[in-house]
Amino acid sequence: MKALIYIDYTYDFIADDGALTTGKNGQLIENELVNLMRTFIEANDYVVFAIDAHQTKDDYHSENKLFPPHNLIGTDGQKLFGSLLSLYLANQHKPTHHYLTKRYYSAFCGTDLNLRLRERQITEVHVVGVCTDICILHTAVDAYNLGYQLVIHEQAVASFDPIGHQWALNHFKHALGATIN
Repeated sequence: MKALIYIDYTYDFIADDGALTTGKNGQLIENELVNLMRTFIEANDYVVFAIDAHQTKDDYHSENKLFPPHNLIGTDGQKLFGSLLSLYLANQHKPTHHYLTKRYYSAFCGTDLNLRLRERQITEVHVVGVCTDICILHTAVDAYNLGYQLVIHEQAVASFDPIGHQWALNHFKHALGATIN
């Protein structure tokens, strides 16, 4: 069994005027994200949307010292971006779809993601979205450490840092044994 995990494909990370945008790099992967979701829907595979969720004033969260406020709970910045939003809305009530919010880079940290995957006997995770060298990386490392087979779709991940993006792709393949599609 397999799952497709979307990481942070939101307005703040993708739109030209997003608070912490990947801009064009993130926008260029939209079609591939939509195609992957359609493929997983047709196969009746599990689809997870793991979305950053931050509070306006949170002096205790270390990420707030590194980045400007982004993906604030209840704002438009936290909404899924582009055509992925309408595809999600059309399928959100299916038992094979799950939307979770996360406070940290990894979709596994502080969430019930591992439990949900284990309940469904999922052994292979496909990770897509942004940012390749931050949230994708941390999610992939946790998936590896939890024993999942890992697939990264190269045309469905992006970053605002081209050097970090390429480093992460190499790390997935050579240090985590991921399949790079």
